[in-house]
Amino acid sequence: MSERGLDAKIVDMAKELQGFTVEMRRDFHKHPETKFEEQRTSEIVENFLRDCGYATQRAAGTGVIGILECNTGKAKSTVALRADMDALNVEEQNDVSYKSTIPGKMHACGHDAHTAMLMSAAKIISSLKDHLVGTVKLVFQPGEEGGAGAKKVMDEGHLNDVDAIFGIHVWVELPSGVLATRKGPMMASSDGFEICITGKGGHAAHPHLTNDPTAPAADIYNAFHKLISRAVNPFFPAVITLPQLEASNGYNVIPDSVKMRGTLRTFDSDLRNKLMDHMRSITEHYAKGWGCNSSFELFRAPYPPLINNPDLVDFVTEALCMLGPVAEAEMTMGGEDFAFYTQKIPGAFLQLGIGNKEKNVIFPHHHPKFDIDEDVLWKGVAAYALIAYRYNPLS
Repeated sequence: MSERGLDAKIVDMAKELQGFTVEMRRDFHKHPETKFEEQRTSEIVENFLRDCGYATQRAAGTGVIGILECNTGKAKSTVALRADMDALNVEEQNDVSYKSTIPGKMHACGHDAHTAMLMSAAKIISSLKDHLVGTVKLVFQPGEEGGAGAKKVMDEGHLNDVDAIFGIHVWVELPSGVLATRKGPMMASSDGFEICITGKGGHAAHPHLTNDPTAPAADIYNAFHKLISRAVNPFFPAVITLPQLEASNGYNVIPDSVKMRGTLRTFDSDLRNKLMDHMRSITEHYAKGWGCNSSFELFRAPYPPLINNPDLVDFVTEALCMLGPVAEAEMTMGGEDFAFYTQKIPGAFLQLGIGNKEKNVIFPHHHPKFDIDEDVLWKGVAAYALIAYRYNPLS
């Protein structure tokens, strides 16, 4: 069969598996598991991969990697496809048959769809084994949501032999069915920081008898936001947000301490480091000026910016032509731990549009009413399978 003929066959198989893909997505949605608790999900995935002829390895605790050797005597190249599996600590507000059955947990970012799509793609890729060369690795990854699961997978060495890696994320900001990517920076670095200012509390009527930590906290809050306009080149995007503050429980009580939590986002690692130094210095000196002590710490692993390999973006654009044109994605300040892969392996990350106003699929990622247009899941399946086939076809 010609290359074009196999492309069409892959698309047809993805459409035939649409019912299975939706069924699996709904099953995972009803049984969400948060970072590094994906026991049920990983067991289902691992058993399915073995039934499809893949060797499997456990990774990062609750992750699963499927390995398919295809005519390896003719090529040594290894391509990896990644799907994340974890849910969020969100109470679902959707009234649907597949609503989360776990209180306080929900697939509010679409990772249930990613897992289901890559499972269906695994079935297609396995059936085309005789038309492929080299090795295909399917990475079902835990802990994307703040757990840096990708970093754990990399640190354990599971992908040391991988020549290229690809990932797909459902994207509500894009119209349903649209595929998009871009060359170079696509998603921002993501840091979570915590500031603690410790002083001496007391009665609000006698502030002079205290070392009020709320005074430097307010100054630090304002100074951090001034960094964007005064310490950053206007042509370099950056965001600092401090939405979480904990201080007094009483309107007339000055607290002993104040805690603030926030996030820093940039597309440039050098700028990120520069801003971090500024933020530490501001915290220390403002607190000291008010007679308080301070600390500035990261409370989770920092995510680097996600940088797509330009050659692989060109490859993807050509490989997916059967699915229509691939649009240029907008840069986003959202973070994604796929960036840990692209730090060391050439890679490309894609978005699959799932936004549909007619179906009320309009709520953003991480929202309690987030949902997806399931009718386009076959397209994600086809994209995964086409990338695997086109990267290492048997010539």
